[in-house]
Amino acid sequence: MYDGRKGSSSPLHQAIHLLPLAGQAAELRLAERLAERGMSRRHLSVLATLTEHGPHGKADLAARIGLPLAETLPVVQDLLTARLVEVFHVHLDRRHEVVMVNSAGREALERMHADAAAAQDDLLRPLTKGERIQLNALLRRVCAAANRTGPNRTAPPESPAEAQD
Repeated sequence: MYDGRKGSSSPLHQAIHLLPLAGQAAELRLAERLAERGMSRRHLSVLATLTEHGPHGKADLAARIGLPLAETLPVVQDLLTARLVEVFHVHLDRRHEVVMVNSAGREALERMHADAAAAQDDLLRPLTKGERIQLNALLRRVCAAANRTGPNRTAPPESPAEAQD
C-alpha cells in the first residue's frame, strides 16, 4: 500500500488515482449509514437543498440538485411518504407544485449530517486532528480551483503569495 511518507514512483499512487478511491470509500460509508435510516444521498441532497435554498418547484429542485426530473420525483415522493417535506399548489390552475421541507425534515437532515460526520470520522481515523484540518483545507482549494477552471481549461497562474503556501 502507498505510504505517503516514503513517496512512490508508481503513477497509481498519485492524487489523480487516490482521490477517487478515497471518494468511493467515503460514499460507501455514508451510503451505509443513510441506508440504516431508509435514506440515500439523493434524499440528503433534496433535504439539504430545500433547507438551504427554500421551497422549490419540482423541476427547479431537480435542476438544482443535478438530477433528471424523472429521478427526482421518486425521491420527493419518498420524503412525502416519510412526512419530511410538504407539497403545496400555486397558481390558479393548481398545476404547479412547490416542495418545502418541514420541521421533521430539518430534524432528519440534522441526523443525516451527524451520519456524514461519523462516516468522515471513520474514514479519516488514521489522521491526526491537524492532518484532518490540513486535508480539508487542501481539498477546498483543489475544488475551488477546479470549479474556476472547469474540466478543459488550465488554472490561472498562482500569485507569488499562493506559490509560497
